[in-house]
Amino acid sequence: MLIPFLMKNRFQLLCNHKVQAAGFKNTIKSGLILQSVSNDVYQNLAVEDWIHDHVNLEGKPVLFFWRNSPSLVIGRHQNPWQECNLTLMREGGIKLARRLSGGGTVYHDMGNINLTFFTTKTKYDRMENLKLIVRVLNAVQPQLDVQATKRFDLVLDGQFKISGTAAKIGRTTAYHHCTLLCSTDRTSLSSLLKSPYQGIKSNATTSIPAMVKNLLEKDPALTCEVLINAIAAEYAAYHQIDNHINLINPTDETLFPGINSKAKELRTWEWIYGRTPKFSVNTTFNVLCEQAHLEIKVFLDIKNGRIIVCKIDAPDHWLPLEICDKLNSALTGSKFCPIETTMIAHMLLRTCPEDQELHSKWNVLCEKIKGIM
Repeated sequence: MLIPFLMKNRFQLLCNHKVQAAGFKNTIKSGLILQSVSNDVYQNLAVEDWIHDHVNLEGKPVLFFWRNSPSLVIGRHQNPWQECNLTLMREGGIKLARRLSGGGTVYHDMGNINLTFFTTKTKYDRMENLKLIVRVLNAVQPQLDVQATKRFDLVLDGQFKISGTAAKIGRTTAYHHCTLLCSTDRTSLSSLLKSPYQGIKSNATTSIPAMVKNLLEKDPALTCEVLINAIAAEYAAYHQIDNHINLINPTDETLFPGINSKAKELRTWEWIYGRTPKFSVNTTFNVLCEQAHLEIKVFLDIKNGRIIVCKIDAPDHWLPLEICDKLNSALTGSKFCPIETTMIAHMLLRTCPEDQELHSKWNVLCEKIKGIM
C-alpha cells in the first residue's frame, strides 16, 4: 500500500540526530519501505548516500525503491569514455551519473526498478536480498526460471541477465543496490552501453557485457508496479514490519537536511568525469587530401578528466607544424570535453592567418579531436 510520507518524525526516529519524537519509538520496531516520487537519477542517488550517512540502521533495515528517466550510471571507479557512447547520449539528452558504489555501468529508464537494501555492516547480505526477489518472482509467476549467480546477478532462463548488483560498505552501515528489468528499452540499453572510442588504455573497472531480457517479455503481468508491491510485501513479512510503501520527495530538506547540495555535487562535471581514473588515448584517423588519405596521430594522457599530455601529429604539408603545436599547447590542461575543445579551437582560429583552406583543415582536425571525446 502506498502512503505519502507525511509523518516525518517516523523517519527521523531512524536518524542519528536527537529529535523530539519519543512518542513514535514503539511505532518503529524494525525498519521502513520507501519509494521515491522523483525520476531524477541525481536526486535518487543522493537519497541513498544520505540514508547511508545519517540513519541508524541497527535493527532497522530500510528498502528503497526508485526509478529514473533515461540515464546511464557508471560505477565509482569507471571510465565513462570506455563504458558509454557519450556522443549518442548527448544527442539524446541522456543523463550520465557516477555513483558512490563500485561495479559496472547500467542503463536506467522507467521500465527498470532500482532497489536499495540498507542494513548495518554486520547484517549486509547481498545473496539474501537476491533470494528474496527470486521468491517474489516465483510467487508471482511460478513458470519463471530465475537464479541468483555467484556474481550476484539474477539470470532468467539460464542466460539472460535481468538484474545487476553493486554495493557500498561503510564503517558501520552498508547498502546493496540492484536493478530489475521489467520493460526497459533494450535498444537504447544496447546502443548506449557500447563505447565507440578507440585507443583507450586504462586501469579503470570495466563492465562485463551480458545478454539481457525484460520480465514483461515472459509475462505481460510483470509490470514495475506489480513487482514493487510484491517485493515490498515479501520484505515486510521477512522483516516483520508494516507493509507500507512510504512515498518520499528527495528534494525535501525538512526530511533530508542538506540533500540538495549532495544532489548538486553528483551533477558536477568534476564528479562525473573528473573522478575518472587516469587513462590515455592513442589513436589515429584519416583526412582527405587531394584524393588521398593522410594519417593523423593523436596521443593524450588524461588525469582527473583533464588533458595533461597532448601530442597531435599531422603531416607538415597538410597543416603547418606551428599550428599543431599551438593546438597541443592550448589543449594541455583543458577538460577532455568537446565543449571546452570547441571554445579553444575557436579562440586559436582567430590567431591563424586569413586562409580559407587552412581554416577548413583546422576545422576538420578539431572535429576529429572532438570525435574521440
